[in-house]
Amino acid sequence: MSRNTLRPLTVKMITSLLRVHRKLSSLNPAVGAVCGVRWSSGLNRPPLLSAAPARALMDEQIIIKGRFLPPHCPVTVCAQLHSDDGDLWQSFAHYNTNADGTVNLASDHSVGGSYLGCEPMGLFWGLEPAPGSREGLRLRKKNVETPYVVHMSLLEGHVSQREEQSVELAVATTERWYMAPGVKRKDIRQNGVVGTLFLPPGPGPFPAMLDMWGMGGGLMEYRSALLASRGYAAFSLAYFGHKDLPGPQTTINVGDAYFKSAFQFLQDHHQICANRVGIIGLSFGVYLTLRMAAHIGVKASCLICINGPVGSVLDLVDADGRCTAFEESSQKHWSFDERGYVSFRDISSPGNFNPENKLKLENISCPLMWVVGEDDMSASSIENADVMEETLKASGKAHLFTRLSYPGAGHLIEPPYSPNARLSLWSIKPVKFTIWGGYPAPHAAAQEDAWRKILDFLDTNLRGFGQS
Repeated sequence: MSRNTLRPLTVKMITSLLRVHRKLSSLNPAVGAVCGVRWSSGLNRPPLLSAAPARALMDEQIIIKGRFLPPHCPVTVCAQLHSDDGDLWQSFAHYNTNADGTVNLASDHSVGGSYLGCEPMGLFWGLEPAPGSREGLRLRKKNVETPYVVHMSLLEGHVSQREEQSVELAVATTERWYMAPGVKRKDIRQNGVVGTLFLPPGPGPFPAMLDMWGMGGGLMEYRSALLASRGYAAFSLAYFGHKDLPGPQTTINVGDAYFKSAFQFLQDHHQICANRVGIIGLSFGVYLTLRMAAHIGVKASCLICINGPVGSVLDLVDADGRCTAFEESSQKHWSFDERGYVSFRDISSPGNFNPENKLKLENISCPLMWVVGEDDMSASSIENADVMEETLKASGKAHLFTRLSYPGAGHLIEPPYSPNARLSLWSIKPVKFTIWGGYPAPHAAAQEDAWRKILDFLDTNLRGFGQS
């Protein structure tokens, strides 16, 4: 190669190297000298950032590596994505390159930024709204038929926000999916039941889960989509705050017959094993899960309860379980911090339950997994788990109970590698923000561990049954 061929590249590279050298030398002259020497000796390979696999499910780890970098030099790995509402989320992690000029997020330690230590998926659970974003955001997938597209950049030096002067050394992109290829999604509006059914690839028959969320209302599909991606038919059920349910949307206008019909819908489906159907609930969905199993004759194969109550403070409208509006029955139990943010923790304190809403927990006869976030600020999760455990023990059913408890985890224990929202906007006025609790690293660890154990629990208690 001639000197004329090298010259246009050399000027640009030298300029970049001088910038790196000046910045590093100002921090540590010895390190700056080493970086300058090694970079100039390896100009034949541009920096490379890789993320593999390029397409993965949300509960799968990916391996992120940077290569062909100067040794012992500061770099930042940045991740950015746009939510389905168009809001920008981002994370930053500071690393120092190894002696061979590499960075591997699976084995190397972040020394600053959105997280510290060896966290292979920290860029994902460490995502936060970008500066200037709307207040109180919570990252939730609304359209599970599209992925989160995550753009990653390798930046020069240690930075904590994207600036115009940030030098981008390399880029990579990965897709994060809730739906695996071949999973089928179907809107269900049948006999008054409102929900979304997800079926795994193939003819079945499949074990199945009825999936219920909390008093945020609406229809959340992403957990069901991921369960179907793991081989379980899953029916995400709306019961509150949805346009296709009886109004008004501020009131639970469906009762026991509605939930029994939803469970029966799964059992009757030709691609589902009728004797291998379980229920999973989060928050108020836990109360409904337990009510179905203890009161209305639903014979579930197993139950999973995540941070919820064994009773309710909501006033019943009728014997079928319909309730008054959330704020009408529960407001006396709301507590506010100095900023005016509300905690709903006392609503689910066992001592506050209405007598008619205390469930006959001793009637439960199937395996039950209870997941507890010990920093839950929206439910008295520890106290409710204690009541559940003590009741089953007194009934001679202690063998049915499995408890997972996580220090530092909050209310919203969801599938792994998604960021926790310690607080977020709340829909009921005059409340602006509600506090969920949880700290980023321990909450992320709880989500990862709980999801793995939930799948193991389902494998034992659903797949282990004989064919129907």
